[in-house]
Amino acid sequence: MRKFWKLVLMALFVVGLLAACGDSTDDVDGSTDDPDVEETDDGEEEEPEVTEEQIGSEDAEIELVFWEFGNTGYDVLIEEYVDLNPHISIRLLNQDMNDVHDNLFTSISAGSGAPDVAMVEEGGIERFKAAEEQFHNLYDLGASDVEDEFLDWVWLNAQSADNSIQFGLPTDVGPTVMFYRTDVFEEAGLDSSPEAVSELLATWDDFADVAKTIHDETGKLMTDSAELLYNARRDQSSEIYFNPDGEFILEDNPEIKEAYDYVVDLIEAGYVGDVPLWTPEWFAGMDEGTYAVFLGPAWIQGVIKDNSPDEGVWSIVTMPEGAGNWGGSFLTLPAEGEHPDEAYAFIEWLTAPDQQYKAFQGYGLFPSTPAVYDMPEFQEYEDAYFGGINTAQVFGEAAQAVNPVYKGSAYYPVNDEVLEALDNVSGGGDPEQEWDDMINRAEGIAARQ
Repeated sequence: MRKFWKLVLMALFVVGLLAACGDSTDDVDGSTDDPDVEETDDGEEEEPEVTEEQIGSEDAEIELVFWEFGNTGYDVLIEEYVDLNPHISIRLLNQDMNDVHDNLFTSISAGSGAPDVAMVEEGGIERFKAAEEQFHNLYDLGASDVEDEFLDWVWLNAQSADNSIQFGLPTDVGPTVMFYRTDVFEEAGLDSSPEAVSELLATWDDFADVAKTIHDETGKLMTDSAELLYNARRDQSSEIYFNPDGEFILEDNPEIKEAYDYVVDLIEAGYVGDVPLWTPEWFAGMDEGTYAVFLGPAWIQGVIKDNSPDEGVWSIVTMPEGAGNWGGSFLTLPAEGEHPDEAYAFIEWLTAPDQQYKAFQGYGLFPSTPAVYDMPEFQEYEDAYFGGINTAQVFGEAAQAVNPVYKGSAYYPVNDEVLEALDNVSGGGDPEQEWDDMINRAEGIAARQ
């Protein structure tokens, strides 16, 4: 059953990431509605549309080809850029995220057909690091001059293992926080103000204690998903499954075993649900308050608003002991591009703080440049839906708390095995046996990388 829902989740996760990279919204809610998915007259979904737009003068001296995915709003910013640089025109091709990745991989493998600029989602960047000769090293084009403008961890995510090659400039990020239902906390006799909840849930031990209180007093779950709880603990580790030398370290990593054991304990206590994300049950629980806490990224705000419409019920605080990241992208320069200097100048401008603020303001992309977090407009932003708190400030605090960690090319298949083990525990499996079986499967994956 997990494999079925995993396929559903992956399909909808792509939709979420498309929106994470910017869904047009007037109130910057990070909505995850996907404007690229349409329905036919019989209600069936069509494939996302591929759009192409020429921006700038036909007589421009230089044309750059830019592959992007999602509703980023970059077309608006590009119009501003070509007005400032009339010798440049940009051909913007928007495709499904997976198509951008697959077409980029195919083109660099063939040695032809790659664009001047290619957007790569943060979860896909590792796929391309093995082809380092097929990309311009942005350090050779001046990236060291802007490195300090970005969050250190997101910058490192686009580096080679030895830190000598920078594959891309970061666009947006998806810092993870704790969304919580104020009514469930109050039903359990707890103060539901953000200040009180932050103090009440300062550590993961506190989280377990509050989970017990909520369960005992209301009969409700603390959180919906063992997967998301594990993700939260995992992402706060100093190392995960591989070290920067590519060595498989999962079996000997006490932080990951501690994260696994922690989630197992809460599963066995009945505090954590096994509700697959994006299912009717999950959406209903979000609205009906069958669970108290959701651990998720900034861009999930729109999903919560769409499925639990009453204002003031949900609020937001940072997670216990730190944060993680789910989502975001990089702008890379394939080596066969004919105008690397001009392409780099363009992506440096597009990812600068002023442009990142405009992308946040108009399309909900959460900035990877901390200078934006200090802008008065950013600091004064309030969201009535979440009780009038400054949600941008909460996400900014979370973004600056993310640990830089090396993932490695086999990160995702290994992570799937850990989640499979936890799912089996939720179904009644023996935790230690599931851990041992998972290690054996993960070792096989690591050996084939």
